[in-house]
Amino acid sequence: MRIRNRSATVPAFPGRSDLPNKPEPKKSQACPRISVADIRARKGGVPLVCLTAYTTPMAQRLDPHVDLLLVGDSLAMVVYGMKTTVGVTLETMINHGAAVMRGAQRACVIIDLPYGSYEAGAELAYASASRVMKETGAQGVKLEGGVEMAGTVRHMVGRGIPVLGHVGLLPQKVTDKSGYRIQGKDDAGWKRVLADAKAIAGAGAFAIVIEGTVEPLARQITETVVVPTIGIGASPACDGQILVTDDVLGVFSDFTPSFVKRYAELGPDIERAARAYAGDVRNRRFPGPEHCFPLPSPRPKGKA
Repeated sequence: MRIRNRSATVPAFPGRSDLPNKPEPKKSQACPRISVADIRARKGGVPLVCLTAYTTPMAQRLDPHVDLLLVGDSLAMVVYGMKTTVGVTLETMINHGAAVMRGAQRACVIIDLPYGSYEAGAELAYASASRVMKETGAQGVKLEGGVEMAGTVRHMVGRGIPVLGHVGLLPQKVTDKSGYRIQGKDDAGWKRVLADAKAIAGAGAFAIVIEGTVEPLARQITETVVVPTIGIGASPACDGQILVTDDVLGVFSDFTPSFVKRYAELGPDIERAARAYAGDVRNRRFPGPEHCFPLPSPRPKGKA
């Protein structure tokens, strides 16, 4: 879920002075894990809060605050420095999905099926998805596509695989920067994306991500389909919102999509920390005595 476009940084949590400085304690015992049924039941209710996660520590930090964590194929670009999302493998998604599941105790965890792991047919899609579910313990998978993927979604859902749909701008079908274009600007594009959303909802997806569309189209889709919509560059009318966490935190610096709101600038903080560490090491200020292990007293025999 990556659209290349620059945007101004927004100050962190404007007007909020009541936010805790420390992460909330885990509520794994008091709060059972959010299920796909819980997500589906949120249609028209309090907006769903969704973010991406790729590692155990990040999942632990985000888990108390979100409803859904997506192990997105955006990790191809954010983690591995690839130019698009198409290069990531199923094995990579499984490894990161398992890591996120170890860190998330309450959020619903969904894992992207990567490019090439499902498009060839329903049986391939089911085989890939069942492997993801078995090896990670995640609550479901996400795949891109509309009318052409409805049969595959129906096949998977009928065999017990919860599916999160994805319509509008489809990053897996983009091979270079020029392909990242907002969808639904003309009548034909509007009708196509609307038909895609209807088809995926009708095939049994528990929710649908709408990415990179004109706002009125995302609003109409939300009003039309019976399952929750999760927007990214779509509309505030969607039943939920999702962003790439590294964009939200100001860590990923290659580009910033115009629909992103920055809530922190951790990139410069990381650089400052690395610079300070380097200076301490080069000037022998680190490690100090408090970071070393002294010889116990009394000293062992044979030691001066």
